Amino acid sequence: MVFQEPVSLEALNAQAAGNMIGHLGIVFTAAGEDWLRGTMPVDARTHQPFGLLHGGASVALAETLGSMAGNLCVDPRTQVCVGLEINANHLRAMYEGQVTGTARAVHVGRSTQVWDIAIDNDAGQRVCVSRLTLAVVTRR
Repeated sequence: MVFQEPVSLEALNAQAAGNMIGHLGIVFTAAGEDWLRGTMPVDARTHQPFGLLHGGASVALAETLGSMAGNLCVDPRTQVCVGLEINANHLRAMYEGQVTGTARAVHVGRSTQVWDIAIDNDAGQRVCVSRLTLAVVTRR
């Protein structure tokens, strides 16, 4: 298990209230030994002007899942994980419904972490794939 402690979905969702995670409607739904899953609605909050899921919203979901998962791997009293680089390939258009993202650990090191994030629609079709690199830094 890569996480320091058992994952509390309730605590993660409480942290999301009142910030971009909550505003986009992202909800943490499940966790395993080396992965974290969450959903995001495809609606007016996450659309681009032409009624499609905004690619930036997909990236926000990917970075949210990867960053939250990464921070579960470090001692929060002394370290924090922050995004260093993210890329995304948008594979399928979405107009409505919800997407589900799953972040899986690729590398959890002392100074960097790498996470793969797959985002699927309700039919299980891949909408976006992303890779996130996190820097592990000393908390100030």
